[in-house]
Amino acid sequence: MNFPTNVKYTDEHEWIRPEGEIAFVGITDYAQDQLGDIVFVDVTTEGETLEKGEVFGSIEVVKTVSDLFLPVGGEVLEINPALEEQPELVNKDPYGEGWIIKIKMSDPAELESLMDAEAYKQIINE
Repeated sequence: MNFPTNVKYTDEHEWIRPEGEIAFVGITDYAQDQLGDIVFVDVTTEGETLEKGEVFGSIEVVKTVSDLFLPVGGEVLEINPALEEQPELVNKDPYGEGWIIKIKMSDPAELESLMDAEAYKQIINE
């Protein structure tokens, strides 16, 4: 399992990597491992401003569909265009090429309520 320290984690297994007021969002290595082979990423919220915890899309695997929750509030600026042709990038490189959306954060202070790598490791190892 991979637990980068340059991202924050949610208990819904999303991660967020801020770069100024913009941030990249995806699912964790643990989440993609638990889900299995990802066949489709569906995000229809591009251009919308959502609150922390709202559903911004879903991930489809062979047997199920899982909702994706926004770690902090903000405007969905972009969906990773590579995922349209290669949804499996989320499995192969969840923290890199497999990012799902890019957002403009409404309130970067919301990041403080999220977990660091050590805290996230503890919740999945319970």
